[in-house]
Amino acid sequence: MALTLDEAARDDPLVAKFVSHLFAERNVSQNTIVGYSGDIAQLAAFLWGAKAPPPLDWASVKDRNAREFLAALSKDGATATTIRRKLAAARTFFRFLQRERAVVDNPFSLLKGPRKAKLLPRTLSVADVERFLARPRKDFEDGTLGEYPAKRDEALFEFLYSTGCRIGEAIALKWGDADLARGSAIVTGKGSKDRLVVLGAPAVAAMKALRDAISARRPELASDGADAFLSDRFGRISARFVERRMKRYLSEADLPADLSPHKLRHSFATHLLDAGADLRSVQEMLGHASLSTTQIYTHVSVERLKDEYAKAHPRA
Repeated sequence: MALTLDEAARDDPLVAKFVSHLFAERNVSQNTIVGYSGDIAQLAAFLWGAKAPPPLDWASVKDRNAREFLAALSKDGATATTIRRKLAAARTFFRFLQRERAVVDNPFSLLKGPRKAKLLPRTLSVADVERFLARPRKDFEDGTLGEYPAKRDEALFEFLYSTGCRIGEAIALKWGDADLARGSAIVTGKGSKDRLVVLGAPAVAAMKALRDAISARRPELASDGADAFLSDRFGRISARFVERRMKRYLSEADLPADLSPHKLRHSFATHLLDAGADLRSVQEMLGHASLSTTQIYTHVSVERLKDEYAKAHPRA
Protein backbone atom coordinates (compact mmCIF):
# COMPACT_ATOMS: atom_id res chain seq x y z
CA MET A 1 0.00 0.00 0.00
CA ALA A 2 1.11 3.55 -0.66
CA LEU A 3 2.11 5.28 2.54
CA THR A 4 0.78 8.80 2.99
CA LEU A 5 1.29 11.31 5.75
CA ASP A 6 -1.83 11.34 7.91
CA GLU A 7 -2.95 12.94 11.13
CA ALA A 8 -4.30 9.74 12.65
CA ALA A 9 -2.06 10.21 15.67
CA ARG A 10 -2.62 13.95 16.05
CA ASP A 11 -4.95 13.64 19.05
CA ASP A 12 -3.33 10.60 20.63
CA PRO A 13 -2.36 11.47 24.24
CA LEU A 14 0.96 9.61 24.12
CA VAL A 15 1.98 11.30 20.88
CA ALA A 16 1.04 14.68 22.35
CA LYS A 17 3.09 13.89 25.44
CA PHE A 18 6.04 12.85 23.24
CA VAL A 19 5.90 16.14 21.33
CA SER A 20 5.90 18.05 24.63
CA HIS A 21 8.90 15.97 25.73
CA LEU A 22 10.80 16.88 22.56
CA PHE A 23 10.06 20.56 23.03
CA ALA A 24 10.51 20.96 26.78
CA GLU A 25 13.13 18.36 27.71
CA ARG A 26 15.22 17.74 24.62
CA ASN A 27 15.05 21.30 23.27
CA VAL A 28 14.99 20.10 19.66
CA SER A 29 14.28 22.45 16.76
CA GLN A 30 10.80 23.13 15.44
CA ASN A 31 11.71 21.38 12.18
CA THR A 32 12.68 18.22 14.07
CA ILE A 33 9.42 18.26 16.04
CA VAL A 34 7.40 18.64 12.85
CA GLY A 35 9.38 15.85 11.17
CA TYR A 36 9.09 13.41 14.08
CA SER A 37 5.37 14.16 14.49
CA GLY A 38 4.79 13.44 10.82
CA ASP A 39 6.79 10.23 10.96
CA ILE A 40 4.83 8.95 13.98
CA ALA A 41 1.54 9.91 12.33
CA GLN A 42 2.61 7.99 9.23
CA LEU A 43 3.45 4.94 11.33
CA ALA A 44 0.03 5.13 13.02
CA ALA A 45 -1.74 5.38 9.65
CA PHE A 46 0.15 2.31 8.44
CA LEU A 47 -0.67 0.28 11.55
CA TRP A 48 -4.30 1.20 12.12
CA GLY A 49 -5.49 3.18 9.13
CA ALA A 50 -6.16 6.85 8.62
CA LYS A 51 -9.38 6.96 10.68
CA ALA A 52 -8.22 5.10 13.78
CA PRO A 53 -9.56 6.93 16.85
CA PRO A 54 -7.25 7.74 19.76
CA PRO A 55 -5.96 6.49 22.07
CA LEU A 56 -3.86 4.24 19.86
CA ASP A 57 -2.72 0.83 21.09
CA TRP A 58 1.07 1.34 20.92
CA ALA A 59 1.66 -1.59 23.29
CA SER A 60 0.35 -3.98 20.62
CA VAL A 61 3.07 -3.09 18.10
CA LYS A 62 5.42 -6.03 17.55
CA ASP A 63 8.79 -6.52 15.86
CA ARG A 64 6.99 -7.89 12.82
CA ASN A 65 4.95 -4.69 12.45
CA ALA A 66 8.11 -2.60 12.62
CA ARG A 67 9.77 -4.65 9.89
CA GLU A 68 6.66 -4.44 7.72
CA PHE A 69 6.59 -0.66 8.10
CA LEU A 70 10.18 -0.28 6.88
CA ALA A 71 9.56 -2.74 4.05
CA ALA A 72 6.48 -0.76 2.96
CA LEU A 73 8.47 2.46 2.98
CA SER A 74 11.10 0.88 0.75
CA LYS A 75 8.46 -0.55 -1.60
CA ASP A 76 6.85 2.87 -1.80
CA GLY A 77 10.11 4.33 -3.10
CA ALA A 78 11.41 6.11 -0.01
CA THR A 79 15.12 6.90 -0.12
CA ALA A 80 17.60 5.36 2.29
CA THR A 81 17.92 8.71 4.05
CA THR A 82 14.15 9.00 4.52
CA ILE A 83 13.84 5.45 5.84
CA ARG A 84 16.67 5.97 8.29
CA ARG A 85 15.08 9.17 9.56
CA LYS A 86 11.69 7.53 10.08
CA LEU A 87 13.36 4.61 11.83
CA ALA A 88 15.12 7.03 14.15
CA ALA A 89 11.82 8.80 14.90
CA ALA A 90 10.01 5.54 15.67
CA ARG A 91 12.88 4.24 17.79
CA THR A 92 13.01 7.48 19.78
CA PHE A 93 9.23 7.48 20.24
CA PHE A 94 9.13 3.92 21.59
CA ARG A 95 12.09 4.62 23.84
CA PHE A 96 10.00 7.45 25.29
CA LEU A 97 7.01 5.12 25.66
CA GLN A 98 9.23 2.68 27.58
CA ARG A 99 10.27 5.47 29.90
CA GLU A 100 6.60 6.31 30.45
CA ARG A 101 5.88 2.59 31.09
CA ALA A 102 3.34 2.64 28.27
CA VAL A 103 5.08 -0.25 26.47
CA VAL A 104 7.46 -2.99 27.54
CA ASP A 105 9.53 -3.51 24.40
CA ASN A 106 10.82 -1.24 21.65
CA PRO A 107 10.07 -3.06 18.35
CA PHE A 108 12.40 -0.71 16.46
CA SER A 109 15.41 -1.04 18.77
CA LEU A 110 17.25 -3.77 16.83
CA LEU A 111 16.30 -2.74 13.32
CA LYS A 112 18.90 -1.23 11.02
CA GLY A 113 18.02 1.06 8.18
CA PRO A 114 19.42 0.75 4.66
CA ARG A 115 22.99 1.91 4.22
CA LYS A 116 23.19 5.53 3.28
CA ALA A 117 24.92 6.11 -0.01
CA LYS A 118 27.96 8.31 0.34
CA LEU A 119 27.26 11.03 -2.17
CA LEU A 120 29.95 13.62 -2.68
CA PRO A 121 28.60 17.14 -2.22
CA ARG A 122 28.25 19.24 -5.33
CA THR A 123 30.47 22.29 -5.32
CA LEU A 124 31.20 25.31 -7.45
CA SER A 125 34.65 25.99 -8.80
CA VAL A 126 36.48 29.10 -7.60
CA ALA A 127 35.79 30.75 -10.96
CA ASP A 128 32.09 29.85 -10.73
CA VAL A 129 31.85 31.34 -7.23
CA GLU A 130 33.53 34.55 -8.38
CA ARG A 131 31.15 34.83 -11.32
CA PHE A 132 28.17 34.23 -9.04
CA LEU A 133 29.29 36.72 -6.38
CA ALA A 134 29.78 39.43 -8.99
CA ARG A 135 26.14 39.34 -10.13
CA PRO A 136 24.43 41.63 -7.56
CA ARG A 137 26.82 44.51 -8.25
CA LYS A 138 26.58 43.95 -12.00
CA ASP A 139 22.78 44.01 -11.82
CA PHE A 140 22.95 47.33 -9.98
CA GLU A 141 25.35 48.76 -12.55
CA ASP A 142 23.03 47.55 -15.33
CA GLY A 143 20.06 49.24 -13.66
CA THR A 144 18.13 45.99 -13.07
CA LEU A 145 18.53 46.05 -9.28
CA GLY A 146 18.26 48.79 -6.68
CA GLU A 147 21.21 49.93 -4.60
CA TYR A 148 20.10 48.48 -1.27
CA PRO A 149 19.04 45.01 -2.57
CA ALA A 150 22.30 44.82 -4.52
CA LYS A 151 24.42 45.67 -1.48
CA ARG A 152 22.43 43.31 0.71
CA ASP A 153 22.73 40.38 -1.67
CA GLU A 154 26.41 41.02 -2.29
CA ALA A 155 27.08 41.12 1.47
CA LEU A 156 24.87 38.10 2.18
CA PHE A 157 26.50 35.78 -0.34
CA GLU A 158 30.00 37.07 0.36
CA PHE A 159 29.32 36.29 4.03
CA LEU A 160 28.06 32.77 3.29
CA TYR A 161 31.02 31.89 1.08
CA SER A 162 33.62 33.62 3.27
CA THR A 163 32.46 31.90 6.48
CA GLY A 164 30.96 28.60 5.31
CA CYS A 165 27.94 29.36 7.50
CA ARG A 166 24.57 27.66 7.21
CA ILE A 167 21.67 29.81 5.99
CA GLY A 168 20.05 29.88 9.43
CA GLU A 169 23.29 31.11 11.00
CA ALA A 170 23.50 33.98 8.51
CA ILE A 171 19.84 34.93 8.91
CA ALA A 172 20.24 35.12 12.70
CA LEU A 173 23.37 37.31 12.52
CA LYS A 174 23.15 40.64 14.37
CA TRP A 175 25.41 43.57 13.59
CA GLY A 176 26.84 43.26 17.08
CA ASP A 177 27.95 39.70 16.27
CA ALA A 178 30.27 40.92 13.51
CA ASP A 179 33.61 42.54 14.25
CA LEU A 180 34.31 44.10 10.88
CA ALA A 181 37.48 45.80 12.12
CA ARG A 182 39.02 42.42 12.89
CA GLY A 183 37.32 40.52 10.09
CA SER A 184 35.43 38.01 12.22
CA ALA A 185 31.98 37.18 13.52
CA ILE A 186 30.34 35.00 16.15
CA VAL A 187 27.54 32.78 14.86
CA THR A 188 25.23 30.40 16.69
CA GLY A 189 25.13 26.95 15.11
CA LYS A 190 23.46 23.63 15.81
CA GLY A 191 22.86 22.85 19.45
CA SER A 192 22.96 26.59 20.22
CA LYS A 193 26.76 26.44 20.09
CA ASP A 194 28.62 29.66 19.31
CA ARG A 195 31.70 29.66 17.10
CA LEU A 196 34.08 32.17 15.60
CA VAL A 197 34.13 32.56 11.81
CA VAL A 198 36.49 34.56 9.64
CA LEU A 199 35.47 37.25 7.17
CA GLY A 200 37.68 37.79 4.14
CA ALA A 201 38.41 41.27 2.81
CA PRO A 202 35.63 41.23 0.14
CA ALA A 203 33.09 40.12 2.75
CA VAL A 204 34.19 42.83 5.19
CA ALA A 205 33.95 45.49 2.49
CA ALA A 206 30.49 44.30 1.41
CA MET A 207 29.25 44.15 5.02
CA LYS A 208 30.50 47.69 5.70
CA ALA A 209 28.80 49.00 2.55
CA LEU A 210 25.57 47.29 3.55
CA ARG A 211 25.59 48.72 7.07
CA ASP A 212 26.26 52.20 5.70
CA ALA A 213 23.35 51.84 3.26
CA ILE A 214 21.00 50.76 6.06
CA SER A 215 22.23 53.52 8.38
CA ALA A 216 21.47 56.15 5.74
CA ARG A 217 17.86 54.98 5.45
CA ARG A 218 16.96 53.43 8.80
CA PRO A 219 19.65 54.23 11.41
CA GLU A 220 17.95 52.15 14.09
CA LEU A 221 18.34 49.05 11.89
CA ALA A 222 22.11 49.51 11.76
CA SER A 223 22.45 49.18 15.54
CA ASP A 224 24.30 46.26 17.13
CA GLY A 225 21.05 44.55 18.12
CA ALA A 226 19.52 44.63 14.63
CA ASP A 227 19.57 41.81 12.09
CA ALA A 228 22.33 42.27 9.54
CA PHE A 229 20.43 40.90 6.54
CA LEU A 230 16.96 42.31 5.92
CA SER A 231 14.39 42.15 3.14
CA ASP A 232 13.72 44.94 0.65
CA ARG A 233 11.19 46.32 3.16
CA PHE A 234 13.63 45.91 6.04
CA GLY A 235 11.87 42.90 7.53
CA ARG A 236 13.39 39.59 8.60
CA ILE A 237 14.37 37.28 5.76
CA SER A 238 13.78 33.53 5.50
CA ALA A 239 15.75 30.63 4.05
CA ARG A 240 13.32 30.61 1.14
CA PHE A 241 14.11 34.27 0.48
CA VAL A 242 17.85 33.49 0.29
CA GLU A 243 17.19 30.55 -2.04
CA ARG A 244 15.17 32.74 -4.42
CA ARG A 245 17.87 35.38 -4.53
CA MET A 246 20.50 32.75 -5.24
CA LYS A 247 18.50 31.21 -8.08
CA ARG A 248 18.33 34.61 -9.76
CA TYR A 249 22.08 35.07 -9.74
CA LEU A 250 22.83 31.47 -10.67
CA SER A 251 20.67 31.84 -13.75
CA GLU A 252 22.32 35.13 -14.69
CA ALA A 253 25.77 33.57 -14.25
CA ASP A 254 24.84 30.56 -16.43
CA LEU A 255 25.21 28.18 -13.48
CA PRO A 256 22.85 25.30 -12.52
CA ALA A 257 19.74 26.88 -10.99
CA ASP A 258 19.11 23.89 -8.71
CA LEU A 259 22.15 24.67 -6.56
CA SER A 260 21.22 25.71 -3.03
CA PRO A 261 22.88 28.25 -0.71
CA HIS A 262 24.27 25.25 1.18
CA LYS A 263 26.47 24.57 -1.85
CA LEU A 264 28.41 27.72 -0.96
CA ARG A 265 29.22 26.01 2.35
CA HIS A 266 30.37 22.90 0.48
CA SER A 267 32.43 25.03 -1.88
CA PHE A 268 33.96 26.95 1.05
CA ALA A 269 35.20 23.73 2.66
CA THR A 270 36.41 22.14 -0.57
CA HIS A 271 38.32 25.24 -1.69
CA LEU A 272 40.05 25.53 1.68
CA LEU A 273 41.17 21.89 1.59
CA ASP A 274 42.22 22.19 -2.05
CA ALA A 275 44.49 25.05 -1.03
CA GLY A 276 46.08 23.01 1.76
CA ALA A 277 44.04 24.04 4.82
CA ASP A 278 44.24 21.77 7.87
CA LEU A 279 41.26 19.41 8.22
CA ARG A 280 40.82 20.18 11.92
CA SER A 281 40.72 23.91 11.21
CA VAL A 282 38.07 23.41 8.53
CA GLN A 283 36.08 21.27 10.97
CA GLU A 284 36.16 24.09 13.51
CA MET A 285 35.17 26.71 10.94
CA LEU A 286 32.23 24.60 9.76
CA GLY A 287 31.11 23.87 13.30
CA HIS A 288 31.11 20.10 12.78
CA ALA A 289 30.95 18.07 15.98
CA SER A 290 32.69 15.12 14.32
CA LEU A 291 35.76 15.14 12.12
CA SER A 292 34.22 12.36 10.02
CA THR A 293 31.56 14.82 8.81
CA THR A 294 34.26 17.15 7.52
CA GLN A 295 36.27 14.35 5.92
CA ILE A 296 33.80 14.00 3.05
CA TYR A 297 35.31 17.19 1.61
CA THR A 298 38.70 15.51 1.40
CA HIS A 299 37.07 13.01 -0.96
CA VAL A 300 35.84 15.88 -3.13
CA SER A 301 39.38 17.23 -3.27
CA VAL A 302 40.75 13.80 -4.19
CA GLU A 303 38.19 13.45 -6.97
CA ARG A 304 39.23 16.84 -8.33
CA LEU A 305 42.88 15.81 -8.25
CA LYS A 306 42.03 12.59 -10.07
CA ASP A 307 40.22 14.56 -12.77
CA GLU A 308 43.27 16.77 -13.29
CA TYR A 309 45.51 13.70 -13.28
CA ALA A 310 43.35 12.04 -15.93
CA LYS A 311 43.55 15.13 -18.13
CA ALA A 312 47.31 15.61 -17.84
CA HIS A 313 49.11 12.33 -17.13
CA PRO A 314 50.21 10.43 -20.25
CA ARG A 315 49.44 7.05 -18.65
CA ALA A 316 46.30 8.01 -16.76
